[in-house]
Amino acid sequence: MISSIKHNVFSKVAVLLFAMLTLQSCFVAKDYKRPEFKETPNLFRTDNLPSDSISMADVSWKDLFTDPFLNQYIQEGLENNIDIRIAIQQMAAAESYAKQGKAGYLPSLDLSGTASRDKYSENSQFGSIFSGSIDSYDLTASLSWEADIWGKIRSSKRASDANFLQSVAAHKAVKTMLVSQIATTYYQLLALDEQLKITNESILTREKSVETIQALKDAGQVNQVAVDQSIAQFNSASALKIDIEKSIFQTENTLSLLLGKSPETIERSSLDTQKLDTDINVGVPAVLLRNRPDVMAAEYGLINAFELTNVAKSQFYPSLTLTASSGFQSLEIKDWLSANSIFSSLVGGLAQPLFNKRSIRTQHEVAIAQQEQALLNFEKTLLTAGNEISNTLYNYEAENKKIVFRENEVVALRKAETNSEELLNYGLSTFLDLLTARAAALSAELNVVESKLQQLLNVVDLYEALGGGWK
Repeated sequence: MISSIKHNVFSKVAVLLFAMLTLQSCFVAKDYKRPEFKETPNLFRTDNLPSDSISMADVSWKDLFTDPFLNQYIQEGLENNIDIRIAIQQMAAAESYAKQGKAGYLPSLDLSGTASRDKYSENSQFGSIFSGSIDSYDLTASLSWEADIWGKIRSSKRASDANFLQSVAAHKAVKTMLVSQIATTYYQLLALDEQLKITNESILTREKSVETIQALKDAGQVNQVAVDQSIAQFNSASALKIDIEKSIFQTENTLSLLLGKSPETIERSSLDTQKLDTDINVGVPAVLLRNRPDVMAAEYGLINAFELTNVAKSQFYPSLTLTASSGFQSLEIKDWLSANSIFSSLVGGLAQPLFNKRSIRTQHEVAIAQQEQALLNFEKTLLTAGNEISNTLYNYEAENKKIVFRENEVVALRKAETNSEELLNYGLSTFLDLLTARAAALSAELNVVESKLQQLLNVVDLYEALGGGWK
């Protein structure tokens, strides 16, 4: 008899395992494969690409920026910036979920203790049998474990891991952006300093010019209109000086905010001492997949959505759960923890969802849609990165060509200013010619400073666009 029972149990278990293995052949959690985009090879729209994967993004910001003040501010910003600290907390939260995902293979264990007193109505079914009240004392430990037959737990773990790595990439993206913002703001300060220097020199020149024109008027060579125009030009330069000083004040406040501290005066060097000693190597487009943090974050988002689709699909299949419980149970508190009060049970359950108001199918359809959305977001992020690099490369080359003409323009206009002033002294030119040459020369000098600034900013922009700054 016992042998027959054991044989029946063995047969049922064998049938159950065979059925599961047969179903498993229909679905096993798929492994993620990186998608290939046809646009990637021509992502930068330029023929000036190396055959290898060397990129300036691999250069540390400590090596790219040689200004000691700037390096100090970048280090300070990476330690104290509010956005960086927020990203770190987001990363810590994602890490906790990742740890939870790794614990998915472990069983769950619960411990409960209860003490109850039941008093039945005398007219009830049990009240007619039991008189008075019944005390019950229970101490139970319950253990439950689900077999990962379809890869649901494995996919959930991979999804939580991808979510954590996405937060790490987001933290890197914040670092890249912060390094770029600090460098950009610092260089803007240097450019404003240079423009203020030029403006101050122009104010001194125009102040002397007012005295000269006044003397020429007294000599009868010019009229009062020339004197008034000279005074107006002096005041125009003085007003420009105030605007530049205001911009310096606001830019210092902006940099202080990036450094995570209250507004203060920023120590700095000069624009002429800045030199970014680096080869402008962008690397092949595929390098973006491992260098640019927002592209990495977008791919981890796709991996997360892919694994959650695996999880949603696994819900269609049966789950095998083993549940065990043991503890002490007694009607008398004095016998509660005795050997005769010990009980135990072991249950194996196979649950196959049949009808649940379409919730499983809906979850699966939503997961597929979200995976496609994540794929499109990954592709868009990659294309956006390529667009930024393409624009920055073109701007860099264009600015290098333009600054030559800007510098030649300044030389020509300064000569025109000097010649106009000499001709005016001999009565061979009008004061209007001098005013025009002087205004154009000041504007051209300020434009040269702007071009020098743009040269620096283009390198910074390219460095950020390639994903540099977080290493």
